[in-house]
Amino acid sequence: MLNIAILVSGNGSNLQSLIDYQNQGKLKNGKLSLVISNKADAYALTRASDSNLPSFALTNPATFETEALEKMREYKIDCIVLAGFLKILSPRFIQAFPNKIINIHPSLIPSFCGAGFYGIKVHQEALKYGVKVSGASVHLVNEVVDGGQIIAQRAVRISAKETPSSLQKKVATIEQKILPQALQTLINQILKENK
Repeated sequence: MLNIAILVSGNGSNLQSLIDYQNQGKLKNGKLSLVISNKADAYALTRASDSNLPSFALTNPATFETEALEKMREYKIDCIVLAGFLKILSPRFIQAFPNKIINIHPSLIPSFCGAGFYGIKVHQEALKYGVKVSGASVHLVNEVVDGGQIIAQRAVRISAKETPSSLQKKVATIEQKILPQALQTLINQILKENK
């Protein structure tokens, strides 16, 4: 059974999709064990608390990674999900969990990704460019922002009347479907490599 940590910065809708997946008995060989936010007012912390998940707000940017790694050791974490986590992790942190961190991104990577591409900006840029489809991607985290191997992707069509806000809602729905499945893929890969 792998222990999973989720790093969050905001509302926690993707965290909720993972909690729901686990509560439905769909998460195999893994357990949500820890939630960490870099924002004290992140509603994701309330979601974690409501689900009896240990959760911590680590708000000092200078010590965040050191404190987070200490919590990872304390809770014997095997893999990490970045679910709306708006902080770039250092190579040192990433190397502590090689090929064991996944991130959800609100576009079809390699489009509209990399440093500075998060939140509504991703959807504004997609519409400005005139693409006909967008979507969500889950990828392994490496030292290149949004540059790791893609584990899952799903597309949505863009309508003629699409706005950045409406596209964001469409993509969020897709994110909440593919993130739990991608986490299961990661768990299966780690267990296979550990055999």
